[in-house]
Amino acid sequence: MEIVPQIYTAKVMHKRLFPKVNGFVYKIYYLVLPLSKLHKNITTKNLAINKFGLLSFFEKDHGGRDGKCENWIRNTLKQHSLNEIVDEIVLVSMPRVMGYVFNPVSFWLCLDDKQNIRAVLCEVNNTFDETHSYLCTHEKGEIIKEDDIIEAIKLFHVSPFLKREGKYQFRFSLKENKLGIWIDFYNEEGKKQLITSLIGNLEPMTKSSLRKTFFKHPLVTLKTIFLIHWQAIKLISKGIKYISKPKQIKEKLSKNKNINKI
Repeated sequence: MEIVPQIYTAKVMHKRLFPKVNGFVYKIYYLVLPLSKLHKNITTKNLAINKFGLLSFFEKDHGGRDGKCENWIRNTLKQHSLNEIVDEIVLVSMPRVMGYVFNPVSFWLCLDDKQNIRAVLCEVNNTFDETHSYLCTHEKGEIIKEDDIIEAIKLFHVSPFLKREGKYQFRFSLKENKLGIWIDFYNEEGKKQLITSLIGNLEPMTKSSLRKTFFKHPLVTLKTIFLIHWQAIKLISKGIKYISKPKQIKEKLSKNKNINKI
């Protein structure tokens, strides 16, 4: 992976396994932003940073919501003794499209000087304007390999059709111009209930590639929020029980507990 601003064009797949099967696949794209280059000319000449544009990125949409993304993630890594082994942090996030954005989940890829993944912070947002981040890493910050399954307790209510109780299994793969992310949910009984994936290709970010991607996938952020509500209607029509939102826990960040192999 070249450490320059890129566009990540991918397919999102969700499949609910029970009590009723429901699945979907759709195309999407993300901005891939090395934080060290966020305010450098290579980025700002192609993408509106912290200001309105056809496509733009606002730091206040992420992390501590104070407009200082790199400070926030670096402080987070320091708290978990990871900062010294992380050379570059790459934020994979949906853009604002004509000022509007909704990011179901953004990924902070924390890379060493050889571009190996040492940690991934998964920043999850729900439609109630709430957020929680899951920090996925080895206990001593070893390289996260493609066959590593990272388990984390689910602590944040996202979907009104899934209980909060349970756990996630994360898996990550970064190879040259390809990125794959898999997140599966297991309920409180240990049964796999939801499988998801985000798999696609990376290409350099230029004015031309941004324009091409915008017109190929117009209003992608509105499409995302529409599909969330459309899938909710489908689940209700299938008789899936609606779960009222519990009071969220105060902690906004949690770290995984276990690492397994495929």
